[in-house]
Order: sequence, then structure tokens, then C-alpha cells
Amino acid sequence: MQIKSFSARTLDANALKSFAHPLRLRIYELLDEHGPSTATRLAGLLGQNTGATSYHLRELAKHGMIEVVAGMGRGKEKYWRIVPGGHSFADARPTDPETAAALEYLLDDLVRSRGTELSRWRRESATAPDEWVQAGVYGRRSLRLTPEETARMRDQVFEVLERYRTLSDGREHDREQGRGGPLGHVVVHFDVLPVGTGDEG
Repeated sequence: MQIKSFSARTLDANALKSFAHPLRLRIYELLDEHGPSTATRLAGLLGQNTGATSYHLRELAKHGMIEVVAGMGRGKEKYWRIVPGGHSFADARPTDPETAAALEYLLDDLVRSRGTELSRWRRESATAPDEWVQAGVYGRRSLRLTPEETARMRDQVFEVLERYRTLSDGREHDREQGRGGPLGHVVVHFDVLPVGTGDEG
């Protein structure tokens, strides 16, 4: 079954193998959470030297994951940001062992990240403003569906998420113009897990 892509790009084998690196994943997470940043600031946050963060930023940029922000920085200083539109992993199971191992690493990190973000919000929600607590939700549903119904549901939910991703991507211009109200870094977890259809053994 072909999966419809709702991301700007799907990572090819070379991008998967490059992205499957612990420091690059942490750099990407920091840019996602905090917005544009320099190699020097990222080095301080990660306890690395600027040479290391600069190298990994260039590697991420080489594969279209991040880009330099035009108009920010002084002299040779560069601000990096995530490329708008997001990315997705290939829907096919890689036959190349190195690519398959990279994909497994990225998926395991995705699961780790989900747990970290859920635990963080569980702690922060005790002191977050009421408007944000009321806007958030923990959600889980258990359904009995066919593969076709499952795919149709998935695509419909992603269509909604895509509308809000486009809205979010346009916010940088609003911020530059001084428009808009308070913004939060809102993380949406959406997983469709047909549990019990595979062999765990």
C-alpha cells in the first residue's frame, strides 16, 4: 500500500544514513524547539566545540534538513533553521543493510523522543498557564479497522495537520512584522499502530 506523503521531502538512503547520528539528531531537536541558532550557541548547549557543531550543521544542510537563515547574523556568523515543510522516512523497507540499520536507529530515537516529550509535558503542565493546559490533550483510541480504512483515517488526520503545519511555517514572517499573539512550541504526536499484525517473536 502506497503511503501518501504530507512532508516536503522523503529522506533518501544517503540522508537517512547521515541523519542517524546522535549529535545531529540533538542539533535538529534544538533547532526545532528553539528556532534559528548558531553553531556557537548549539555548541554551548551540547557541551561540544564549535568545530564539531559546524561540521554536523553542514552535514544536515547537505541533505536538505536545515538551511542558513538569510538576513540573520553579523559578518561570517550564520543562523541555521529547519527547512520548512518537514520530512518523512521512506515507506518502503530498505534492502540495503546499512540503510535499514539507519532507519531502525531513527525509529528507535523517534520512540525515545515521544516518551521524553510526554514526560516533559506531564511535569510542565502543573505550572503551565491554564490556556495551554486547556488547549492540550492526551489522546488514545483503540479501533477495529481494515487496512484501507486505517490508511484513509491516517491521510485525513495528516491533511488536518498539514494545514496547521503550513500556518506554523508562515509564522516567521508574522514574528518579523511584530504580528500575532503568544506562540507555543506545540508538539503533536500521531501514530497509527496496527498492533498484533506482526510476529514479535
